[in-house]
Amino acid sequence: MALLLRTFTRQGTCLFRPQFGILCRHAVPMGTTANEEMNTFWAKNNKLNRPMSPHLTIYKWSMPMMMSITHRGTGVGLSGGISAFALLALVLPGNYPYYLDLIHSLSVGPALLSLAKFGIAFPVSYHTLNGIRHLFWDSGKGFKIPEVYRSGYVVIVLSILTSIAAIAYM
Repeated sequence: MALLLRTFTRQGTCLFRPQFGILCRHAVPMGTTANEEMNTFWAKNNKLNRPMSPHLTIYKWSMPMMMSITHRGTGVGLSGGISAFALLALVLPGNYPYYLDLIHSLSVGPALLSLAKFGIAFPVSYHTLNGIRHLFWDSGKGFKIPEVYRSGYVVIVLSILTSIAAIAYM
C-alpha cells in the first residue's frame, strides 16, 4: 500500500491526506510564481517604455455608454432602495399611515415634494423603458448605430414624460 501511495504521489495524485481525510489531486508545480511572472511583465513594459492600459480618461463618452452606466446605476439604486425600505418596514415600529402622517407633518413645499417624486419616478420609468429596449436587442433588433441612438433618445424622452405624468397624477 505504501509503495502504491508513493507511486501515485510522485505522479501528482494523492489518494488521501491523513490530516484532512479526503481524496485530492495535486497540481504540478509551476516553474515560476505569479508574483515573478507579474514582475517580469512590468519590467518588460518599463524597459520598452510602454504606457499603462487605457482607462476611462481616454474614451470619448457616448450616449449609449452613458445609458448603459445609468441603467446599471438605476438598477443598483432601485434594488438597494427597495431592500432598505423593506428592511425598515420590518424593523421600525408603527405602521404605514403613521409614517405617511409624519411625512405630511414635515410641511415641505410643493416644489421639494415634486422633486422628491421625480427622484423616485424617473429611475423606475428609465430602468423599465431601457429594460424594454434591451428586450428588443435580445430579439436581435435595433443594433445599427443610428437605431441605438434613436432608441436611446426615445427612452430618455419617454422616461421624462412618464415621470412628469406620474408626478401630475399623484
